[in-house]
Amino acid sequence: MHLVQLLLPLYGQDGARLTPTLFAAVRAEMVERFGGLTAYSRAPASGLWAQGEGERVEHDDVVVYEVMVPRLERAWWKTYREELTARFRQKELVVRAQRIETL
Repeated sequence: MHLVQLLLPLYGQDGARLTPTLFAAVRAEMVERFGGLTAYSRAPASGLWAQGEGERVEHDDVVVYEVMVPRLERAWWKTYREELTARFRQKELVVRAQRIETL
């Protein structure tokens, strides 16, 4: 079993807040394909990063959507991440997976 997490930004690269319909579409797609999801959206997580030493620190407020999948289809997730990156108007969007054991 794998846990896949999608870190979805609340704002586009231009600083404009992204529309709720973008998030609703991802929720619907995850539920349709995987039968459910968990959304951490009440208090957005805050991400900070610098591209290199001395570079300006970037900031993003994100919500996290996660699904449990029995088999990790890497090619599908790569294509989906690229699609979400375009939809959410980002240079890069994080989708990560980890192997888990359900108890």
